[in-house]
Amino acid sequence: MDLSGKNIVVTGGAGFLGKAVVAQLVAAGADQEKILVPRSRDYDLTTMDACQRVVVGQDVIVHLAAHVGGIGLNREKPAELFYDNLMMGAQLIEAAHRNGVEKFVCVGTICAYPKFTPVPFKEEDIWEGYPEETNAPYGVAKKALLVQLQSYRDQYGFNGVYLLPVNLYGPEDNFNPASSHVIPALIRKVYEAQQRGDATIPVWGDGSPTREFLFSEDAARGIVMATQSLESSEPINLGTGYEISIKDLVELICKLMGYEGELVWQTDKPNGQPRRCLDTQKAKEKFGFEAKVSFEEGLKRTIDWYRENAAAIEKAEAIA
Repeated sequence: MDLSGKNIVVTGGAGFLGKAVVAQLVAAGADQEKILVPRSRDYDLTTMDACQRVVVGQDVIVHLAAHVGGIGLNREKPAELFYDNLMMGAQLIEAAHRNGVEKFVCVGTICAYPKFTPVPFKEEDIWEGYPEETNAPYGVAKKALLVQLQSYRDQYGFNGVYLLPVNLYGPEDNFNPASSHVIPALIRKVYEAQQRGDATIPVWGDGSPTREFLFSEDAARGIVMATQSLESSEPINLGTGYEISIKDLVELICKLMGYEGELVWQTDKPNGQPRRCLDTQKAKEKFGFEAKVSFEEGLKRTIDWYRENAAAIEKAEAIA
């Protein structure tokens, strides 16, 4: 797909991944003035009215918007996570179909995979069991959108594609401890421990689970490449294939940030899914995507960004 001249909507385009996607769209030839980033204050995408308004006259929808967070938020607000994500996606897809949108790119979640998926996760294993319990409401809601896109392609010829990015991280991520994912949560925890001079840092779980992480800039590039070239509704993984334990992750962040205190593992807290690591071969075969930013380099860039913006983030939280 030639992106020049296309009217493109990027839901969630003001978020940390969304900003990177908009930049990558422009780099790939899209016209900046033709990219619409709907804001929640103007478009409540859990309502059909807002979804209808946002898709009128558009050629491409890149759906990134999500109500999402870490284990804490998943345990506190499972109903909201299920409802908000299902309604946003399902109604937006329906509205896009009704209004003749040329292509719909849906960004799903690694949380859609079963709890005990064989590692590395292959796309064909996505239906081989139920998601990890704390992730299930969010994961099932997002997975339903895959079924919707496949059925809409079969019945209507609607061109929808579905991507499964692994855990994302990068500059401008959500660093609020009440809702952040593991990397920004840990970076903030270490930073604040350094500011206070704490000799210990508490960490949830026992450190044994493994995760794979994808830098936001790489994820955005993959999403845009799929927008241009992918013409199938089969789910496609986006990742690096690099797996690291939470214990090794915490120790690496401490090393990069120069923290020498002790880690205290809170084994009464949940670990989450035991392992996460993707098979990324299909993305390479279908549209030539491979991650470029090494994990350590991505962490350094994320840490540097947070250090530069920590005071502003805390001030904004205090005002809110």
